Amino acid sequence: MLIRMWAVSAAVAAVAAAGVASAGDVELPNQLTWTAYGTGSAGYNQSVAIGSALKNEMGIDLRVLPGKNDVSRTEPLRQGKVQFSATGVGASFMAQEGVFEFGKQKWGPQRVRMLMANNGSINLAVAVAADTGVKEYADLKGKRVAWVKGSPALNVNTTAYLAFAGLTWDDVERVEFGGFGDSWKGMVNGQVDAAFASTNSGKAIELEASPRGIVWPKLAHTDKAGWERLHKVAPFFQPNMATVGAGITKDAPYEGGAYPYPILIAYEEQDEALVYNMTKAMYDLFPAYDGNAPGISGWKLEKQNFKWVVPFHAGAVRYYKEIGTWTPDLQKHNDNLLKRQDVLAAAWNELSSKKSLTGEDWENEWKAARTDALKKAGFNPVF
Repeated sequence: MLIRMWAVSAAVAAVAAAGVASAGDVELPNQLTWTAYGTGSAGYNQSVAIGSALKNEMGIDLRVLPGKNDVSRTEPLRQGKVQFSATGVGASFMAQEGVFEFGKQKWGPQRVRMLMANNGSINLAVAVAADTGVKEYADLKGKRVAWVKGSPALNVNTTAYLAFAGLTWDDVERVEFGGFGDSWKGMVNGQVDAAFASTNSGKAIELEASPRGIVWPKLAHTDKAGWERLHKVAPFFQPNMATVGAGITKDAPYEGGAYPYPILIAYEEQDEALVYNMTKAMYDLFPAYDGNAPGISGWKLEKQNFKWVVPFHAGAVRYYKEIGTWTPDLQKHNDNLLKRQDVLAAAWNELSSKKSLTGEDWENEWKAARTDALKKAGFNPVF
């Protein structure tokens, strides 16, 4: 923690030394750095559009570092090499929970904080190549489905979609890829039949334009049993009608599921003033980047979900209080999420001080300790 705090302080000092840009009452370093999903992803495309607005309106350079998976997007953030990450549920909720890749000894539960998130007119779903003939997710039985190494979010989400149809990974052929982009290259060139993405991903649009074509099987909102199976795997999903994406229009929406994406996060110890100004800039510049990438309108204030599963950073809360959006009820919810992070951190530290385990033995002990600590504190372990 001390090393990470030093790294963040050093990073802030470095950009401060490079100068500060201001517009109105917003002050930010002349250069900002984010991590995001790989090139061509919705998160990357939206980050680039936001960067263009920062450059045109404030003269700020936003450097976007693409990462193949949750770990590669989070590591620069943890080391203080970047200030923020436009990421997904894996590097936010699952990182907070210390599960999957973040349950390994070199990670553990991370004290990540939200600034805001995109709650737009897109779905996050398993797309299927149209030439497979698949019409429903149950038709994936026996088909090739992408598994992305080091990306628990993508894999859990795919698992949830299979569960909706009453399927497991034993019912399909698992094809492993090294990154999100690789899995979608595999879709286009015929290595795999189904992969997870946002409906507005550039990769999905590429597949739609390819000879294989694209189809998004429906998650019927009336299928209560299917949604119950899905929520056992991924409780952060909600029914949603997508009007933006490959093969999707307002006149032909896609009945499926979604959660916030991208989610703009920082670590707890990131400078409060920097977070405040980044949050304010995102809203002040919204008219300048709205419409410049598919699905980007979901960043607007009116679409924010202030009662999601990851707490907000103190700098962001400062902004929301300033504009009169933050309420005592929201503060209570946020405090409860902070308490959950405290419980997870205490459980991790206790296990670290008592055990000299490694590898799979460590991960099994952590799973048990994590579940026990959360239950004792009155929290749902989820995983």
